[in-house]
Amino acid sequence: MPEETATYTHGHHPSVLRSHTWRTAANSAGYLLGDLRPHMRVLDIGCGPGTITADLAALVPEGHVTGVDAEPGVLDQARATAAERGLDNVMFETADVHALGYEDDSFDVVHAHQVLQHVGDPVRALREMRRVCAPGGIVAARDSDYDAMFWYPLIPGLTEWRELYRRVARGNGGEPDAGRQLHVWARQAGFTEVNASSSTWCYAGGDERVWWSELWAERTLASSFARSAVDGGHAIEEQLHAAAQAWREWGADEDGWFAVPHGEIRCRA
Repeated sequence: MPEETATYTHGHHPSVLRSHTWRTAANSAGYLLGDLRPHMRVLDIGCGPGTITADLAALVPEGHVTGVDAEPGVLDQARATAAERGLDNVMFETADVHALGYEDDSFDVVHAHQVLQHVGDPVRALREMRRVCAPGGIVAARDSDYDAMFWYPLIPGLTEWRELYRRVARGNGGEPDAGRQLHVWARQAGFTEVNASSSTWCYAGGDERVWWSELWAERTLASSFARSAVDGGHAIEEQLHAAAQAWREWGADEDGWFAVPHGEIRCRA
C-alpha cells in the first residue's frame, strides 16, 4: 500500500500543541457544520489533540466520529479530551491518509483540517478520502495559505520568516500554499461537485496577539521546524533567532494584527 512520503513540518512540540488545542469546530470547520446531521458517521483525519474531533462528536450525538492521526503519541491527548467531555461516540486510531484502513463507503463525512498541505500527494489523499465516503456524502478540507498571510506593522523579519517557512515545508515534501489549490486538487481527484470557500483567523487583541507571537517564536526555535530548517540547509541558528525576535517584536506592538487566510472545499462524493 502507498505510504506517506512527506515529513510533518511542525511536529508535536508543546508550542505546536498550544495552537492545535485552541482549534474548535466553530473556528476551524465552520464551513462544514451546516452539513452535519445527528446520525452521521464522521472521519476526522489529522485529528491531533482532538479538540475539533470532540466538537464534531458532540454535533452528531446519534452518530459516531473516528479521529485518526499519523502520530500515535498525540492520540492519548485526544482520548483524554473526549473523556473529559463525557463523549462516548468517538474513537481514535493511527492512520495514513494515503492508505486508510476502512472499507469503501464507511463514512457520511470525511474531514481534514490543515492536513493536505503536509502530505506528499494531496490528490491521492483526496481520492482515498473519497473512497471511504459514502455516495452523496461530503469530503471536506481546510488548509492555510502561507504566501497569503499578512500582518501589520510590516516587520521585514516576518517576511523573511514566511519565506523560510515555505522553503522548509517544500523541502519536507509539503505545499505551504495549499489553501488556494484545494479546489484544483479535488477536481484532479475525480470530484465533480466542488464548493470552494475561504475564511480567516485573525490575531489582534492584546492577549491573543502575544499568545500567537510567543508560540511562533518558540516554534521557530524549538520545534521540528527548527531542526528541518537547519538540517535541510535552509537556515542557520542565527537566522532562526532573528525570526523569533521578529515574532516577539510584532507581538509587543499594540497595533499588531495578523491574518491567516484559509482555503476550504466541500466535495460531494
